[in-house]
Amino acid sequence: MARVIAADLAGACDDAVDVLRSGGVVVIPTDTVYGLAVLPNHADAINRVFALKQRPAGMHLPVLVAGSHQLRLVTGDTRPAVRTLAERFWPGALTMVVANATPLTDGLGNGDGTVGVRCPDHELIRSIAEVVGAVAATSANLHGRPTPDAADEVADQLPGVDLVIDGGICAGGQASTVVSLTGPVPEVLRAGPITAADIVDIWQAGG
Repeated sequence: MARVIAADLAGACDDAVDVLRSGGVVVIPTDTVYGLAVLPNHADAINRVFALKQRPAGMHLPVLVAGSHQLRLVTGDTRPAVRTLAERFWPGALTMVVANATPLTDGLGNGDGTVGVRCPDHELIRSIAEVVGAVAATSANLHGRPTPDAADEVADQLPGVDLVIDGGICAGGQASTVVSLTGPVPEVLRAGPITAADIVDIWQAGG
């Protein structure tokens, strides 16, 4: 059975870092739903996430970062407009699909050299990422089933995880806008709180 701890910022961050660095799988509260987190350079941990979720192989895992200063960890795309978008909308509900994945994250994509990256509006996750770097994360649920709202329900559904951080009821957050920045202009792949017009305005200003 997974160990469950309270989301005390300092203590939970330290415990999560220890488990992640040892190749473990951690359930973390986010600004949307509970997520499964691993380090992207731990192949065995990534494989465990797919097995725990019963997730089909080939579906990519996005990454969470502490802020725009960590973009260099996940992408070689150095266009100023990419950083400008991150600085404008992070932390928050914008997932950017960027090209030129780095060696840290090129094993998380769908084979085309891209990776999805977001900085969540949740202090605990940002604190963890500040220490360990980018964190590969996906929703904490069996594939095709709703993500539980409460930490104990996640632990029941996914008993093979190593650590569960209980952040209380975690639900109701709107899924992020997903935008592809792999071409010359942004392409919205999933609508969300941040509109295409907002993205294009910042992109053009930052280009």
